[in-house]
Amino acid sequence: MKIKLLIFSIVFVTTSFAMSVQEKKKVFLDKVLPAIEIVYNDLQKQYEDIKQDIKNNTNKEKIASLKKKYKVNSDEELLMAMKPHPKSIALSQAAIESAWGTSRFYREANNIFGIWAFGKNTPRIAALQTRNGKTIWVKKYNSIEQSVRDYYLNISRSFAFSEFRKLKMKTSDPFLLVKELKMYSEKREAYSEELASILRYNKFYKYDK
Repeated sequence: MKIKLLIFSIVFVTTSFAMSVQEKKKVFLDKVLPAIEIVYNDLQKQYEDIKQDIKNNTNKEKIASLKKKYKVNSDEELLMAMKPHPKSIALSQAAIESAWGTSRFYREANNIFGIWAFGKNTPRIAALQTRNGKTIWVKKYNSIEQSVRDYYLNISRSFAFSEFRKLKMKTSDPFLLVKELKMYSEKREAYSEELASILRYNKFYKYDK
């Protein structure tokens, strides 16, 4: 199995080097965009349904269950957590974190967004680098779609993105929203600027229409 995986990686990398930048981007979009669209549409429908349930004071058990899932206490916080952010932002982050679908985490674990694994029982692979002498683990997913779902869930629950969640209730402008994703990377503000640059240059905002 390891030999097969090694051969696949060599072939993949060799093919990647042979492709032009535009070809790499096309392969990336062909694989990642459909998964993002599926997840976004699912989350948007769930959000609209729960928003209506809250308004009508119905489906209380489901709402209570979702509050546990998203680790929130109020209806307002639940809606902030459940509303999906623009697809253009997810695409831009996927492009950065997976190096346009060429990273090892993407190839071997379907991990598009570089999400870490903290539990020993979580499917995972080890990073080649260590931090302070300790192994870094990232999650391993069965599919790209599963990776996208976990990414949206992470953004919806992490304290680091609380301001991002508040802002997306006021605007859907991806260029304003990416400013509140600086905590996703150690680069901080430079990361937000990089997201905006990729989003603008590749016209990813067209997928939000």
